[in-house]
Amino acid sequence: MNTIAPGRNIVLRPLLGAQSLLLQEDEEHLRRRKLMLPPFHGERMRAYERTITEVAAAEIAKWPAETPFAIHPSMQAITLEVIMRAVFGITDAQRRESLREGLLAVLAESASPVAFGLTLPVVKELPHYRRFASKVARTDELLAEEIAERRADPDLESREDILSMLVSAEFDDGTKMSDRELRDQLLTLLLAGHETTATALAWTFDLLLHTPPTLERLTEELDAGETEYLDAVIDESLRVRPVVPMTGRLLREPANLGGYELDTGTVVFAAIYMVHTNPEVYPDPFAFKPERFLGDGPETYSWIPFGGGTRRCIGAAFAELELQLVLREVLTSMHLEPADPKPQRMVRRNVTLTPADGTPVVARAL
Repeated sequence: MNTIAPGRNIVLRPLLGAQSLLLQEDEEHLRRRKLMLPPFHGERMRAYERTITEVAAAEIAKWPAETPFAIHPSMQAITLEVIMRAVFGITDAQRRESLREGLLAVLAESASPVAFGLTLPVVKELPHYRRFASKVARTDELLAEEIAERRADPDLESREDILSMLVSAEFDDGTKMSDRELRDQLLTLLLAGHETTATALAWTFDLLLHTPPTLERLTEELDAGETEYLDAVIDESLRVRPVVPMTGRLLREPANLGGYELDTGTVVFAAIYMVHTNPEVYPDPFAFKPERFLGDGPETYSWIPFGGGTRRCIGAAFAELELQLVLREVLTSMHLEPADPKPQRMVRRNVTLTPADGTPVVARAL
């Protein structure tokens, strides 16, 4: 048996809340995972396609013409807006703007080294913590208002946003999530799905722009209405630039790994980046070659950008759909060129690896 690495657990608790799916363990984790999975799979995913495409098109329309700009912040704007509409289901423009401000503050805190200090009792007396706590409290108020309205909505069953589905969902014993748990899960979906997807998009554009033949082939196939190569591009991008390079587990019982005897309480990290660049599995492992994934898909445990097992990212299918739709919208409406002749360096931002300069590009409409 295992759980997430204890340090990460402690750091995230003040931000996400004790009932977050990311922080639950064993049976409680599986119980919540079972309840939360349905909105992220099957035909329900189709309901989000229009929203994602509309959000991407609106953001692209703001891009400066023939002027270098970093595309990563633009991708962050897209993924946050998608979460606000498709996940939270907020239709009121004023509430969405107020909530966006608070959520951005929470996201900034989660990416800061200061986050580790939030777990120390003495920190709660410092001005920085009080300012942060005030922002979280205001955000919680707005989420509470949205949850209350959703519970009272007579048309709740016909709504397609994920919050509405979670409000309606029942555990096996017939009970439902409390308001506090709904809040915790919404912030969990925000933290897990905003920065990670935006960064994956920024890396994919960087890889494509510095591999012109691949970009040309992808553009031609998208213009022809084909998507097989697009899927291969996404799989290869997530392989060579996994946003989260490793994931930790705490051993609940002794284990033998690779000939090493490990005691209970040992923290073990699965090195996603090293698995993805193993030359025995991927010849020429550091080269960007989407052709690797044409035909057969990646093997289960040789391609793990979303983790694996019972703790695999619950929003993996949603993230892949968002990657597909945003890439298609950009590449069929804009011509992009790299603003920097060199590929982006990888830099660490909390637990993610991001493009050092945000992937600078030059865009013009087709």
